[in-house]
Amino acid sequence: MKHMSNRQIVLAARPDGMARLSDFKAVDTDIPSPKDGEVLFRNRLFSVDPYQRNLMGNGSSEWPAIDIGDPMGGPTVGVVEQSRHPDFAVGDHVQSWSGWQRYALSDGSDIRKLDADAAPLSTALGPLGLTGFTAWYGMTKLHAFKPGGTLVVTGAAGAVGSTAAQLGKLRGLRVVGVAGGPAKAARLTDELGLDAAIDYKAADFEDQVRRALPDGIDAFFENVGGPIFPVLMEYFNTDAKMTLCGTIADYSETELPTGTNYLPRLITLIHYRFVSIKAFAIPYVLDSFPEFLAEMAPLVRDGRIRYGEEFIDGFDALPAALMSLFDGTHSGRKLIVRDR
Repeated sequence: MKHMSNRQIVLAARPDGMARLSDFKAVDTDIPSPKDGEVLFRNRLFSVDPYQRNLMGNGSSEWPAIDIGDPMGGPTVGVVEQSRHPDFAVGDHVQSWSGWQRYALSDGSDIRKLDADAAPLSTALGPLGLTGFTAWYGMTKLHAFKPGGTLVVTGAAGAVGSTAAQLGKLRGLRVVGVAGGPAKAARLTDELGLDAAIDYKAADFEDQVRRALPDGIDAFFENVGGPIFPVLMEYFNTDAKMTLCGTIADYSETELPTGTNYLPRLITLIHYRFVSIKAFAIPYVLDSFPEFLAEMAPLVRDGRIRYGEEFIDGFDALPAALMSLFDGTHSGRKLIVRDR
């Protein structure tokens, strides 16, 4: 065994608003032993994602929170260290949902074997994992987007948004990405090939919106929520189609926002412009995962879907890495903590 104990980072307290480092605690437990039909694997890569704030409770999500004292949930990539399962051998790489712990057991039903020669292992947490699946499902299964129209993607520099935006380009849409800061906005056009980018942090944000959307919005992939949406919704065209993927700006909120109530205006737009809004939740649609891999694996392999990754070394860095997704310091690329 590389480590003498199974270190876990568990939820120590429910956040009051934004999550804090004190909401987590590191504990050391015994490394479990596999029984017949089980495998023991050591996690090497940990996905860090905005929705993990929802798992902590006291937020805007309706999803059940993890219990105090439980390891933070999330996708991982690990290597099998002991196997008493006929389908897995020592040294196999696996993707799991075992969360923030170095070691975990599985009966094989909740892990999938990875081919390290087919794609970098980290892609199982990004474009070929739940991140990519989220983007693919929202762009594929909810609406029939007509080629030639304008797609707007918020959070477009992030792991989900950047994939959704590129899928929009591949589906023949004119794609406008929204991101925070000039560097992220520039990446959307320079690296990802989007048709236009909007910096929502810029003083001329509304002017940028006006310039980027001369023909309005036909398709909308919403990742952010907050004060950005009321500006953009005024550009909905007749029969516009909106996919609601996430609202990261509101994940830490437990009360309705103060200020202008935009709901009556949104209802008016839905009514008179026939806007179709659909949402989805990944746990309910995982039966489409094989179809997703069949389309996305060749696109990633051939470089037609580009992805950015940011690695942070050290298991104990996980809580701080999660904080960075909400304080404006993160680059927007897929964030992965690597435990050597």
